[in-house]
Amino acid sequence: MSVATLASGAASAQDVSPVGAAARQAPSASGETALDEITVTSTKTEEKAIEALAGASVVSADTIRAIQPDRVSDILRQVPGVTTQEAHNDPGQAINIRGLQDFGRVNVLVDGARQNFQSTGHGANGTFYLDPELIGGIDITRGPVSTIYGSGAIGGVVSFRTRNIEDILKPDELAGVEQKLGGGSNGYGFVNSTSVGARLPNNAVSAFGQFVYRNSTASRDGGGILVPDTGSELKAGNFKLNINPADGHFLTFSALVQNFDFINNGSSLTGARFRSVVDAQTYTWGYRFAPTDNPLIDLNMKGYYTRTDDARTFVRDSANRTYGLLGARPGNQVNVDLDTVGFDIFNTSRFDTGAVSHALTYGGDGVFDDVRTRDAAGGYTSAFTPSGERRLLGAFVQNEMRYGDWLRAVGALRYDAYEIKGGAFGSSGDRISPRGTIGVSPFPWIEFFGTYAEGYRAPTLSETLISGVHPFPAFTILPNTNLRPETAHNLEGGVNLRFDNVLRDGDALRAKLVGFSNDVDNFIDSTSVPSSTLVPVAPGFPAALCRIVPRAPCAPLPSVQYNNIARAELSGVELEAAYDWGDGFASLAYTHTDGINAATRATLVTVPPDRLAGTLGFRFLDRRLTVGTRTVWYDARTNTPPNGTIPNTKEFALVDLFASYEHNDWIRADLTLSNIFDKRYIKYLDLDRSPGFQARGSLTVKFATK
Repeated sequence: MSVATLASGAASAQDVSPVGAAARQAPSASGETALDEITVTSTKTEEKAIEALAGASVVSADTIRAIQPDRVSDILRQVPGVTTQEAHNDPGQAINIRGLQDFGRVNVLVDGARQNFQSTGHGANGTFYLDPELIGGIDITRGPVSTIYGSGAIGGVVSFRTRNIEDILKPDELAGVEQKLGGGSNGYGFVNSTSVGARLPNNAVSAFGQFVYRNSTASRDGGGILVPDTGSELKAGNFKLNINPADGHFLTFSALVQNFDFINNGSSLTGARFRSVVDAQTYTWGYRFAPTDNPLIDLNMKGYYTRTDDARTFVRDSANRTYGLLGARPGNQVNVDLDTVGFDIFNTSRFDTGAVSHALTYGGDGVFDDVRTRDAAGGYTSAFTPSGERRLLGAFVQNEMRYGDWLRAVGALRYDAYEIKGGAFGSSGDRISPRGTIGVSPFPWIEFFGTYAEGYRAPTLSETLISGVHPFPAFTILPNTNLRPETAHNLEGGVNLRFDNVLRDGDALRAKLVGFSNDVDNFIDSTSVPSSTLVPVAPGFPAALCRIVPRAPCAPLPSVQYNNIARAELSGVELEAAYDWGDGFASLAYTHTDGINAATRATLVTVPPDRLAGTLGFRFLDRRLTVGTRTVWYDARTNTPPNGTIPNTKEFALVDLFASYEHNDWIRADLTLSNIFDKRYIKYLDLDRSPGFQARGSLTVKFATK
């Protein structure tokens, strides 16, 4: 087991989604680490992550289990180049890669299905709902080298695999049940996970089901101060069916249903109070045809449907009565629904031309979003998250070439086309984006690589059609139907290091160092515009009356609008390393990112501060007992805009202790002591404080038959 690993488990023949099932592995007697496992997000073909010619990282199932997270952010904080934005009174998460986030710049997948939900407010403009107890592995590729995975991913791809039958059954087991009970202090609450799986002896059919219940309560920060409304209730079901009707043919079906119930008074903790019930559903179906006797055919077809329905009920107004003066009454409803239908079809043909071997991948994908907003409580939500439709279509071809053991090259082209419609407005566009990569390995233990890749992101409905007056303090937000798509130009270079038997027989050292420079032309950002509008300067005064009521409490204030800036420039360095010597392990991850508006030289708000994370663990009792510590240090960020919603943050460090004991194949106990020094802090991009000291423990019992 290691933390912040560079890979996930090998893809299973039964999983036709791009990210396959992670193998359940105990620590290897040879000292081999999870850094040698398989990743697929940068090329759609399987390769060891340490050999990926890109910034690729994956968190394994064992790492997730040891952390015992209650939010996705707990898992990702030790992955270089990746951070999150969250409101602790809302279970939703947003992912930031290399300073880019919001509106699909990071393509988030759950079992291969895109998660495109977005509701504009003070927080992130693009969130997804996924409880960590459902996650079986995470595969990450940073930068637009991963645009083969879908339109818009100029920041990167984060692909979540939910748990499946391989997570509870060994290869020789036919049926089993796994029961986990967990609990903790300071808001962690109670969690139950029940998993059941069964398969036929020849593996022709397998079925898996998981039920998760979580009940968390309000937490206190490191100063002992209660952070209101940080509790929630979750009920979730995860179901999968795999069918292998004949050699080379594989069918998969999955259904993930989550229901989150929580109440809060906005991201500022002082706004109007709403109760939210979020219904998040993901359904996938797939087919893979991979005959063993024909290397030209490895066909993957996936279709999916996702739905996120955020149903909010108005409970009471804020102190300035903003909603009440607009006619909102307790019980009024607000709904933000986003339905996504998508497909991904591709084939990989493997062949040789002389001394050069090829893996030629070609295919297409499509995404169809339908946004419906209904607002009977003030009208702000429907104004800031407009209804409409969006269509993204793409086609791609990629050739991975290898000459001997020392030279590799990847050449790829992707074609993107988009169309958005809302009311009487419509826009469209298209573009071809190239990628070229060279990898040179002068010695077996080192490989240098360099990449130039472009990415293309179309403007969204909200960026284009958002229109209304912000609640007090009031200002007008204007639509912009002339937005142009963003185009990313990414230069990236790195080195992969692989050493075995360094200090003792059987140990393993792996490291990946990556530097990048990503220039985004026509970057879309929220800016002030010269036009001014009469807006209220008194709480609750209706903006519509400013132009018709004499001596109204109004003043001309600048308006805000999404606009294209000439260029955003982002650059940085990422380091990830792990060493495993069998009786212990250590890992290190470092992130440095710079990002500016090239016209104003101002730092981009979404660029996080430097971060350094490390893990040290030891194994005892014939490697059945693992104990260790995780540490993460965040630099300060003190140059945020003075009138923005994101606060400056101070430098801080967090220290966790963890222990895991596997009594045998049937019983496992885990203990995590998080933030042991009870540090009081706000993580950059968050709007409220994270929990102070928190103890989390769980007991897992399994029964299986062969």
